[in-house]
Amino acid sequence: MKQLQKIGMLLLVVLFAANTTYAQIIVRVRPPRPRVVVVQRPAPPSPRHVWVEEDWVPRGRRYVWHGGYWVAPPRPAAIWVPGHWERRRGGEVWIRGYWR
Repeated sequence: MKQLQKIGMLLLVVLFAANTTYAQIIVRVRPPRPRVVVVQRPAPPSPRHVWVEEDWVPRGRRYVWHGGYWVAPPRPAAIWVPGHWERRRGGEVWIRGYWR
């Protein structure tokens, strides 16, 4: 029975870790930012929503551009920290934005 409990706990840890991590793709040359001309942002869905600037999203073995969008903070007084490129051994990795 104890062995079964240990396996169950290990499975929960693995599932939690898999759910909270994301792919990191090391690129030697940053993908070019698309030339996007935004004349005006769309209206926010509510006064609570915060504008998140454009972002890069891992898809397969590369990054895909994702334009800006409105999002509701997960809790009151949360602040959006924008994503950024980080130098790593062998290239650069996009670090996604997050709520602080």
